[in-house]
Amino acid sequence: MSKRAVLEVIALDVEDAVAAQAGGADRLELVTDIAADGLTPSAGTVAGIRAAVDISLRVMLRPADGFAAGAAEDVDRLVRVAGEMRAVGAEEFVLGFLDTDGGVDLAAVERVAGELDGCRWTFHRAIDHSADRDALRKQLDGLPGLDTFLTAGSASGVDDGLPTLLAEAARRRGGEPGYEQRILVGGGLRLDHVPTLRAAGIDAFHIGGAARPEGWGRPVSAAAVAQWRRVLDGAADLR
Repeated sequence: MSKRAVLEVIALDVEDAVAAQAGGADRLELVTDIAADGLTPSAGTVAGIRAAVDISLRVMLRPADGFAAGAAEDVDRLVRVAGEMRAVGAEEFVLGFLDTDGGVDLAAVERVAGELDGCRWTFHRAIDHSADRDALRKQLDGLPGLDTFLTAGSASGVDDGLPTLLAEAARRRGGEPGYEQRILVGGGLRLDHVPTLRAAGIDAFHIGGAARPEGWGRPVSAAAVAQWRRVLDGAADLR
């Protein structure tokens, strides 16, 4: 039997978190302000969700729309926020910063990751907007705690990024430096993408809108998450 795939669901609040866990999610990505593609939630929200569910949580560390870390004082503020999140029980995180040329802002990433003190974290879809994916991966290689890249393979989504995802999965299987981290696919992901991705050895999937059939104005649907769980477990009809 193949290894169970990880299903990560975006949660904005306790109601989302409880529904996602009930539907079979393995992990939550906690964010606020989805209109800005997900920013750092409040410490109170993180504490409330941590008390309500017992699955893994990854907390977004992203201060503003876009992928820039901002000025030095903005990075200082984000470091303080990371410490506050850890104080209320957060143990896993999501982050990623680019410079004005589309390269990784390594100084900012290292500062924030340093505050996490070895906690596991995901480099998010900033990779899909970078000037050179391969260079970014190799610059980040070896940073403490980095175990996942959230990516669609393209800034425009999985439809366009599928060849890149398959190529990176092959490089990961080959043990190439910079490609050891888990590939978490998200961004325009649909159920019909799953068989091809699973066949390539990809075992982690991230959904947001797909968990909310009635739109972002409504909470996560446990039934929608359960459908994804069944498909990932190989028990659903994709027709």
